[in-house]
Amino acid sequence: MRSTQVVIIGAGAAGLMCALTAAGRGRQVLLLDHANKAGKKILMSGGGRCNFTNMYTEPANFLSQNPHFCKSALARYTQWDFIGLVAKHGVPYHEKKLGQLFCDNKSSDILGMLLDECDQVGVELRLDTSIQQIEKMESGYLLQTTLGAVQCQSLVIATGGLSIPTLGATGFGYQVAKQFGHELLPTRAGLVPFTITDQLKELCSELSGTSVDCLVSCNEQSFRENILFTHRGLSGPAILQISSYWQPG
Repeated sequence: MRSTQVVIIGAGAAGLMCALTAAGRGRQVLLLDHANKAGKKILMSGGGRCNFTNMYTEPANFLSQNPHFCKSALARYTQWDFIGLVAKHGVPYHEKKLGQLFCDNKSSDILGMLLDECDQVGVELRLDTSIQQIEKMESGYLLQTTLGAVQCQSLVIATGGLSIPTLGATGFGYQVAKQFGHELLPTRAGLVPFTITDQLKELCSELSGTSVDCLVSCNEQSFRENILFTHRGLSGPAILQISSYWQPG
């Protein structure tokens, strides 16, 4: 059995950031992911150019049952801290509009930056590793994994939600939360395009690829941004934003 101070499950944006922060504080960190590559979702974000932050990010931009969490989190680590990290690594970027910051080149610049930072502070990253069981010990946790048994003092679950199964997203985090007695709220899609199946589908299909500035409103929320017609329905920034407020019916 191997032993380490910190195990982080999930090598996406959150897991990588957590790993480099913990290891930077002198902790011994093992970062595990069941995928064959770290940060798959980072690579596809922003149409392959990674919209890595927004200059006008503030707590009001986040949907949460606990708005105070966003306040404290953003007070401790701001968008300017992350922009500073991007600048330190010489990653070229630009403002698309409304404070949205994108890589000039590819999303892999941001993933490479996070992996470099992890390397510099000695994070051990193991891919193609599945977790079979998690057990609470007197001091820490015991994990049964495809690497064998691993014991740790601190355990972080950074596996994300049920977003894009083809990129490896699963309900693992919800299972762990349930195992340790946390209350789960009903899950639903957010920040997603709309698939249209009625008579408007043909119109959307004909206009596929067309982007237009729009004011989109739903349930007393409005967003002024582009909408994009697709073969399946509607997408684009305004649609992705308003989708979090839409309810069936």
